Amino acid sequence: MADEATQATARPDKDSTTYIRRLVERGQQGERGALEELYLIHFDRIYSYLHMSVGNRHDAEDLTTQTFLKMLESLKRFRWQSAPFSAWLFRIAHNLAMDHFRASRRWQPEEEVPEPEGDSEPSAEAAALQSIGRQSMLELIERLSVEQQQVLTLKFVFNLPNADVATILDKTEGAVKSLQHRALVSLQKQVSSVTEA
Repeated sequence: MADEATQATARPDKDSTTYIRRLVERGQQGERGALEELYLIHFDRIYSYLHMSVGNRHDAEDLTTQTFLKMLESLKRFRWQSAPFSAWLFRIAHNLAMDHFRASRRWQPEEEVPEPEGDSEPSAEAAALQSIGRQSMLELIERLSVEQQQVLTLKFVFNLPNADVATILDKTEGAVKSLQHRALVSLQKQVSSVTEA
């Protein structure tokens, strides 16, 4: 028992910035185990984001594969700046999703969008959105602009801070806040009209 407790405390927090930074450094040196660990840590969230973005499993799987291939190709050029590694990875996924939309000009929603894994409790905004019901909320969100949908997805589904969302979408934090505000005002109006009807 004591050995298990010691091992548990010796294990690094896989979400900690220091742990990710070490993995990236090792990955930049070509260490396969570090690259695999980066893949495993980020796969679920990247896949969920892409699945929500493109609306079907097949395209999401292809784009997730492409995201991690681009990560492998570009990792040696990655430099730590104000945004974390995960924001850089989401930016790659976002760009691939936008390229996908430009190429196909279509969106085919699928039966269910997978939930990203996470231990954090939902924010007050997310709890309010859940109270309306998942399906009706998805229908209301589809009426928003693509940029507003992306901001809400990254902020409330993936719980990313404004700085990371700004990096992913290549916008300023002020623009992200403005998009979020306009999206929430629009949703509030839609919800009010639905509840009054």
